[in-house]
Amino acid sequence: MRKVGVIGQGYVGLNLAMSIAERNFEVVGFELNDHTLRNLSLGKSHIEGIPDSQVRKHLSNKKYTPSNNFLEMEKCDIIIIAVPTPLDSQLKPDLSFLIAAVEQIKLNTKSSKLIINESTSFPGTLRDEIASRFSDSSIIVHRFAVATERIDPGNNNWNITNTPRVVSGLTFESSNEVYDFYSEFTRVVIKVSSPEVAEMSKLIENSFRLINIAFVNEMAMLSKALDIPIYEVLDAAETKPYGYMRFHPGSGVGGHCIPVDPQYLQNQGNKFGFNSEMIEISNKINIRMPEHIINLISHDFGGNLTDKKIILIGVSYKPNISDTRDSTAKGFVRILEKIGSKVFWHDKFVTEWNNSKSSEISKCDIAIIITAHDYVVLEDLTDIPYIFDCTGKFRGYEKVRTL
Repeated sequence: MRKVGVIGQGYVGLNLAMSIAERNFEVVGFELNDHTLRNLSLGKSHIEGIPDSQVRKHLSNKKYTPSNNFLEMEKCDIIIIAVPTPLDSQLKPDLSFLIAAVEQIKLNTKSSKLIINESTSFPGTLRDEIASRFSDSSIIVHRFAVATERIDPGNNNWNITNTPRVVSGLTFESSNEVYDFYSEFTRVVIKVSSPEVAEMSKLIENSFRLINIAFVNEMAMLSKALDIPIYEVLDAAETKPYGYMRFHPGSGVGGHCIPVDPQYLQNQGNKFGFNSEMIEISNKINIRMPEHIINLISHDFGGNLTDKKIILIGVSYKPNISDTRDSTAKGFVRILEKIGSKVFWHDKFVTEWNNSKSSEISKCDIAIIITAHDYVVLEDLTDIPYIFDCTGKFRGYEKVRTL
């Protein structure tokens, strides 16, 4: 039975490990976080959509082994890198996790492996940042490929099995090898001409979303200035059966992809003397949304929110998950605290955030619904006299203000 190593057991790596373990593979899930590793070893999942029972099943049948021992890499036929690729404080690509993973592979392998990168990065990463680091080794000839990650946390309709995957290798042979491997557990695999095509396709996907979210957010601002209901406008536009795709206005963009991936594309373009004005202005619009919403609320209170008790409902970046990375709620807290408001937050999916814990929904002056989890209902907010819904879930209710 072939053995696969997956470096990183986060939302990408663990989903991948579980899917591969369902097939004729043994999987070693490499993870350095002691808490995460301990829980996985006990059969406890930390990722929404992956039940404990699935982890326990593959632990018991020896198809999945969580480990922090990188010496195990030598026993693997295939090694997949699925680590975070965030931005640094200067909004530049931070490949430190990726490079650390590459160095572990280099240090702990003595025979040829198929090395696949699933970590999202700029075009040229596989060739220039991964494969090139092995160029000083004349003994081992690894094969290198990329498979762009497409996982949507909390999405019950699309998963690793039924979501098409884009793959490519540095050579004809490695392209075929990565294609054959992903075809074992993914129904549709698309092989493209180069790793750079695959890498850029991922960034294009999320840049498309960033730009269109920014556009509809700006149109919501314009509609408010013209006193035209934006949601009725969008309902009307959506009746066109071609040439239109609906996006929804909201509090900006959050999460691990949309705020980050376009910046990887932008930074790579800058290296070649090109700046994407679309990405630049879209970032500015989305970042401005919390301030815009607070200004709308402040107007309704005579321009003064000082000492107002304000509770933020939903601080994860999307409904029904606990992930708070780049949550737009941070912008609300920063602005509201600066003007002297008393800020609380409530989210049943999040145990701790911003150095504080979730508050019970109680009598406040204002509730701002940032993320509308399924459990959020207006009946729970009846004691709050003013509600602003950033999501549009409760549009049409008399006491609810929307974009």
